[in-house]
Amino acid sequence: QVQLVESGGGLVQAGGSLRLSCAVSGRAGNDYVVGWFRQAPGKEREFVATMTRGGSSTTYAESVKGRFTISRDNAKNTVFLQMNSLKPEDTAVYYCAAGLAYSTSKNAYNYWGQGTQVTVSS
Repeated sequence: QVQLVESGGGLVQAGGSLRLSCAVSGRAGNDYVVGWFRQAPGKEREFVATMTRGGSSTTYAESVKGRFTISRDNAKNTVFLQMNSLKPEDTAVYYCAAGLAYSTSKNAYNYWGQGTQVTVSS
């Protein structure tokens, strides 16, 4: 079993930055791929970013490429999402998720955090 807890969400003005954290605990947490997803009101949950276990490869949604950066500190069992140049359309609940496959599909992730709200005002 793997547990994930997100933190770092909040209210920010357009153009601002936030850094989300995902603390991973439980059995063999570092053996899992951890990705970030988001869900805006009335919309489906969508992929944001993911990274391989060792951090050698990353994949981003086109909508966030160049603005968001995913990173992980395996020593601290934590995955980060640095979000810069935020836009109102980035407003959503952000979730981190863990799975065994390196994938952009939410169906590949077995464990999910509770989510953290990010609100970007115009």
